[in-house]
This record gives sequence, structure tokens and C-alpha cells, in this order.
Amino acid sequence: MREYYDVVIMGGGPAGSTLGALLAQRTDLRVAIFDKEVFPREHIGESFAHPVVPALQESGALAKVLASPCWVKKFGGIYAWDPEQPSIAMFDRAPYEKDGVFRWTMHVNRAEFDHILLDHAADVGVDVFQGVAVTAYEPDSRGGVVRLGEGAEVRAGYFVDASGRQSSVSAARNKRGWLSHFKNIAIWQHFTHCGQTQNLEADWNIFTADNLSPIGCFAFRDGWCWYIPVPKIIDGRRVLTHSIGIVTNPAVLKEPGRDFTDQKTFLETVRQVPYLKELIADAVPVADDMLTATNYSRVAEEFADYDERHLLVGDAAFFVDPLFSSGVAVALTQAAAAALLLQKTVDGSLDESDQRHLWHDYNAKWHGTAETFALMIDQWYHAIAKNNPGSIYWNTRGTGADLGIREQTFDALLNTAFQPALLEVLTHGSRKMEDLDATGPYLAASALAEPADLTDDALIALAPTTAIRDSVTLLVPGFKATNPPANIQLPPPIMAGMTDYWRNPVTNHASAPSPLRDTVPCKRIYSTEDPHGTTIDADVRMDGVTELWELLTQGPRTYGEISGRLTPPQTRLLKRMCVAGFLQITPAPAATPEGAPATA
Repeated sequence: MREYYDVVIMGGGPAGSTLGALLAQRTDLRVAIFDKEVFPREHIGESFAHPVVPALQESGALAKVLASPCWVKKFGGIYAWDPEQPSIAMFDRAPYEKDGVFRWTMHVNRAEFDHILLDHAADVGVDVFQGVAVTAYEPDSRGGVVRLGEGAEVRAGYFVDASGRQSSVSAARNKRGWLSHFKNIAIWQHFTHCGQTQNLEADWNIFTADNLSPIGCFAFRDGWCWYIPVPKIIDGRRVLTHSIGIVTNPAVLKEPGRDFTDQKTFLETVRQVPYLKELIADAVPVADDMLTATNYSRVAEEFADYDERHLLVGDAAFFVDPLFSSGVAVALTQAAAAALLLQKTVDGSLDESDQRHLWHDYNAKWHGTAETFALMIDQWYHAIAKNNPGSIYWNTRGTGADLGIREQTFDALLNTAFQPALLEVLTHGSRKMEDLDATGPYLAASALAEPADLTDDALIALAPTTAIRDSVTLLVPGFKATNPPANIQLPPPIMAGMTDYWRNPVTNHASAPSPLRDTVPCKRIYSTEDPHGTTIDADVRMDGVTELWELLTQGPRTYGEISGRLTPPQTRLLKRMCVAGFLQITPAPAATPEGAPATA
């Protein structure tokens, strides 16, 4: 163990090991990972979303994972919230319908998967210390001191908390709040002698014909169940088990006959759930006890502090409800963003102002991502709750975020679109926003984000302190080779490259460059009164910011005069400037009632 590391990472799970591997391969930084556990170790979260594949390929770990027997190929999900009309999600179904190339990811045995990633980090040059707990981080002007168990310590230039949901080191200095109303408990175990979800006999089961494995998610009165194929080693033999879990409200467990931590009660319950019961009639648990995880949907107040040289990645930063298996994909992609952030902070390519803004962008954009995705999940739960009026679980969901809507959340709502897979499922395949429930939390928040005074007759002008300069930013979330929301149009060559990538992600990795390989140029809109405060980064390639700025500098005019000349990205940018206070809006004067005297 060295006395000093340029970067110390607390936690050797997927986020920490991926960050370490990227830094070791792309920089000359001395990097260490400390984890209090000794791997392999069990962990929740066995089914992934498909951005995991390109993230693993970028870190160099994909080939090692594919060569192991710890995974099963996954193509999407079956979401049986309404027994009369289950919803289907195939990864990036819209481009698949055009090019016939499947997008895919994995169901995994997390103990083996995580161990492969941590060993990979060590293989490429990270100093990995298992069974060594980090007890504190104490920043100073040159980085900080990282306190370890048994009184040991190392100095760090930068400290990254990748220790997961229960991080005590960052929580002591960084408030962690609930992310919406997802105060859940998950209860699960692994079972043998189970059926395959793709073999459910139903005309809606698009996975059957080609034997494509999906995750199964099945609603019932007190929550929902997951059903995931997991290859495990049982009594020295490799066996395909299924992870069966219940997600519910802890209050439900206090009701008579609903203590799902009791295995007998658990089995009796899941064997009554529509569709799931057809798969598990003969299921046999691999152990007598049930596993649990509680209170896992939380968000830290800050993800990055430039002056304290402190970053959070993965679940230590935030974790949204596990409904769409997004946790590991987000963690790996956030690790890639953190690697780029640290690289650009130390390589001398940016002045201090741009460094600070890049750290601000990391914090603000990932917060916006977390909270808008939570609102999308809330929109889903809101729709289900309307059909389950007697359920404690469903009627404590879909009621909006506890944290209050942040400025960056408004910005994200104005600048992004509904997550494609969620839109596919919530609209039963129509993919139209107008088919969502207008009273749901996401659409309600989106309506609040719209500048209320921006009517056709309103006069708009740049605020006196508003300025613009050349800068750089990072793309968040920066998922590689995945279908973007409908309001983001990618050029045909990029779409063709994504198709080629998914034909073989290992050999065709260059066909789809990573959005997080480098920063991207932007025009940064800011206030001269507070140059390090709130800013808006506008993409010079896609947002039409140069033309919009020129238009706004020509003097005040009504929104109606210019709105017809704006592209959709320019309209979104203009609204973002309104919300952030960079534009002055003078509402149209109230109309004088007919016959009333005019006001002097």
C-alpha cells in the first residue's frame, strides 16, 4: 500500500471497479480501490439494462464476462401489471424493427460478475485492497486523508465514494434523502426447478418464438415480483436457478399473513400471482432463509465537490426503484463520466473555471437524471395505483418526489424526453406521449417546468447580466449505442454504426464511439454577477445556440414573433433560459374589458 494515491475509490462493486479500470487504462494516475468485503460476495441486482454491455466493453471487461458461465443473455422484459394486458419491452425495439438486430444484456450471478470486474481493475493496474474498510475522508487543500480500519491511513488527491446505498462516510457529510416515495423492502431467494419466462403461453409473448430470455415482473396486491434466471453453483455444480423476489412496503409485512420474510408465506403468495404461478409450481429454494434489502431508493444531496475533491458514483450517489433493472447500467455509465471528469481535471487541458463548471455539470446533470427518471417511474406507479385502491403498496407510490423539484430537474424535464423503454411499456407500444395519463407525476412536473409567462404576447429579452462563452461539458447519461429519446434525432451514419455495433459488441466496438470518451464543446450561458453559479451548457452541434443567441441580442420582441422561427431544440433552450433566469419576460398587459375606460 502506497502512502499516497492520486485517486482513492471506496467500494469495489461495478461502479468502483469500472471507474478504477478506466482511469488505469486512460491516465497515469495512481489508483486504489478499498472494499470492506472480500470477494466474491452476494449482492442484490441480478438483471441489467442493455447500456451495461457497451459500458463493460469500454472498460475492457466485457470479453472476460462473456467468457464466464455466470450470465444468461437477456433481451427485454415482461411487465404483467394488468393481467388482461401485460406490457412487453424489447430493448430498443424501434430500431430493431428497422434493422432486425437484437439489443441485449445479461442476467448474472452478481457474486461472480462483480468479482470479474474487480479482478479486471487489478489486472489493468489498480491497487485493490479487499477486507479493508474506509472509515472517513478528511479533505484538505491538497486532497485529503482517507482513514482505514485498524488506524491505517493513506493520502488521496481525489476521493470517490462508490460504496453503495449504505455509505456511511459520505452520509456523514452529505445529506441523503428519499428519492420519491420508494421506501421499499425487497425479499428474495433463489429457486431451482422453475420454468422459463419466454415459455409463458400467450399470444402477446414475443420472446417465445426465438427463445429470448426476458426478465419477468408481475404485480400483485401488495407490490410486485421479479423473476430472473441466475446461473449459480449449488453443491459444487453449475445450476440454472431463478431469483424470485417481492418488492413491497415494509408496513405490509405487519398485516396478518403477509410477513413475506417467512419462506412459507412467501411461497404461498408468489404461487398465487398471475403468470408467475405458471412458472414456479415446482420451485425448490436453495436455502431455508429469505434475503432482504431495505430502503434502497435514495439520493445524495451533492454528487461532486470540486474544492473537497470528493465524488460519488453508483448507488452511493443515487438509486432509483429497481423496476427497470437500471441500477448497474447507470452506475457503470456514471463511473465513465467520473473517469472523464477526473481525467480532464488533472490533465491540464482546462482552466480552473472550466474545471469547476465541469464538476457542476456532473452534479447537476446526474441529479436531473435521477429525479426525472424517478418521476417517470412515479408516472408508472400512478397508473397502477388507480386500479388498486385497497393496496397499501400501490397507493404510497406515484405521488411525487419528497425532495422538492430542483432547478436542475426542471432543466432536465425541459431538455430530455420520456425514457424510451418506459414509454413503450406505459403506452402498450404506441410510443406516444399523449397516451400517458396527464394527471401523473411526470407530466404534472413537466407542466410546472414550462415557463408560465411565456405566452405569444409576452416580451422577452436577455437579462442585463446574461453572458455566453465557449466552454466544454460532458454528456449525461451518455449511454453508448442505445436508442435516444424521440426528440433527439441522430444522423443516419450514427444509427448505422449502432446497428453494426450490436451485431458483435466485442469485434465491432469502434462502430459506436462512446459519448463519454471526451468532453464536448458547448456554449455556456451564465450570469456575470455569479460566474460560478447556475449555468446552461448548450450543444453547439444540436441546440442551435449560436443562431438563438444572435436573435436574442437583437433586442426585446414578443415570443410570438420568434417562436415560429425556432427549431424544437432552440425552443427547449429558450425555455431553459427562462427557467434559469437568463431571460427577462414581461407578461402581456391584461386586456381591457370592452366599454371600460383605458388606464392612463
